[in-house]
Amino acid sequence: MSLGSGLLKAVLSIAILMSGGGIAHAQDYPSRIITLVVPYPPGGPTDTIARLLAERAGRELKQKIIVENKPGAGGNIGTNSVARSAPDGYTLCLSTNGPLAGNLSLVANMPYDPLKDLAPVTLVTQVPSVLAVNPSVNALDVPQLVDLLKSHPSQYNFASAGLGTSSHFAGELFKSTAMVQMVHIPFNGDGPSLQAVVAGHVQIFFGSVATALPNIEAGKLRVLAVTSAARVPVLPNVPTLSEAGLTGFDLGGWYAIVAPAGVNPAVIEKLNKAFVVAVHDTEVSDRIKLMGGIPVAGPPGEVTDLIHRDIARWANIARGAGIKRE
Repeated sequence: MSLGSGLLKAVLSIAILMSGGGIAHAQDYPSRIITLVVPYPPGGPTDTIARLLAERAGRELKQKIIVENKPGAGGNIGTNSVARSAPDGYTLCLSTNGPLAGNLSLVANMPYDPLKDLAPVTLVTQVPSVLAVNPSVNALDVPQLVDLLKSHPSQYNFASAGLGTSSHFAGELFKSTAMVQMVHIPFNGDGPSLQAVVAGHVQIFFGSVATALPNIEAGKLRVLAVTSAARVPVLPNVPTLSEAGLTGFDLGGWYAIVAPAGVNPAVIEKLNKAFVVAVHDTEVSDRIKLMGGIPVAGPPGEVTDLIHRDIARWANIARGAGIKRE
C-alpha cells in the first residue's frame, strides 16, 4: 500500500467516525435540558408564549425546556447570544421579526447576520397590529380617517411602541399607502402609547391586539382595522386594512424559533416536529389567539423566506420614512 493510499484511508475512516458520531448525537438528542432564550423581559407576550411552548414541546421531546430572558437592544442581545452559542441544539431562541429582519434597517453594526448565523426551526405566530383611534376622532372607519387626515395634513399624531417597532412601521406604511400625513409619536412600549391615545394626548394608535383589546371592549378605543392580510380570530368583525380600501396592505410582527447555524439537520428536524405540535396544540393555539396572534407553524424554510422578505420590505419603509440607522 502506498503512503498516499494509507493516508486517504485514514482520512476516510475519520470522516466516517465523525459522521457516525453526528448520527448518534441526533439519535440521542435531547439528552439534557434545553434552554429557550427570550430576547425580551419577563411577563411580555413573547415570554408568555415561550413558556407555553417550552412546556408542550418539552413533553414532545421528553426533555425539560427552560426559558431564559435576555432583553436589550431591541432583541439583539438575546438573539446574538444564541447565534454565538454552541450549535448542539441545546440553546434556542424565540425571536421576532425585529432582531431577525427589521433591526438590520435600524442598527448600523449588527452583531450577527440572521441569515448566516442562525438556523430556522419554525414560525410560531403572526402578530398583527391594530389601527385604532380615540373615540373623539371623527372617523368611524378607515375611509373616513383617510379623508380626515387628507383634510388636515400633519394635524394628527399616531402613537407607536417605539422607533423602528412593528407598530411604527405599520404607521409609516399606512401614511405612504393612503398618501396622508401624520406625526409619529414614539413611546417606550405598547402600554404607554396606548394610554396616551386613551387619554387623548395622541389621536391614533398602531399597536398590538393584545394590548388594545381590553380598551376596545371597554369603549375607550375605537378599532378601525387590523394590519395583517387576514382577519384576527379575536376580532373577527374588524376588517383588514386591505379590505378597508388599502389594497395589499400587510404588515405585522411574527415570532419564530431559531437555533445557532450549524446544528445537525436531524436535530433541527426533531425540534421542528416538536414545536409544530406545540404551536398547534389546542391549549397553546387558543392562548395565542386570545393574545391577538395567528398561530402558524411549518417547515423551517418558511422562516428563511420571511426573513428575506422583511429585510427588503422594512428597508424600503425605513428609506421612505427617512428612518436612519443608529
